[in-house]
Amino acid sequence: MDYNQIFRERTKNFSILIIKSLATLPYSDDVSIIRKQIIRSATSVAANYRAVSRARSEKEKFAKICIVVEEIDETQLWLEIIQELGYLSNEKILHLKAECEELVKVMTKYKFRLSQL
Repeated sequence: MDYNQIFRERTKNFSILIIKSLATLPYSDDVSIIRKQIIRSATSVAANYRAVSRARSEKEKFAKICIVVEEIDETQLWLEIIQELGYLSNEKILHLKAECEELVKVMTKYKFRLSQL
């Protein structure tokens, strides 16, 4: 099983899900700022995870996974804010938060493993 490919797809799909979920929100200044921030952090997770698999050295791989962990944590923060503001239905936000939490756990564990090398 190619876990690298699985998580490349999973992080990309998570980014797409974030974009689609927020696309339906009506425009307002606050929604626009939050939407931009969470889309930036979620897509950064996917882009930097791809870079992990293309790293030329273990140091570069570790640096990229550190960015992934930071960005997925930021995405988690924005999801909490969106939930507290009531911008998305509970069903939708809980699904996004569950996937985000799983990605946080996996990426943090991967980061820890790389730091032990």
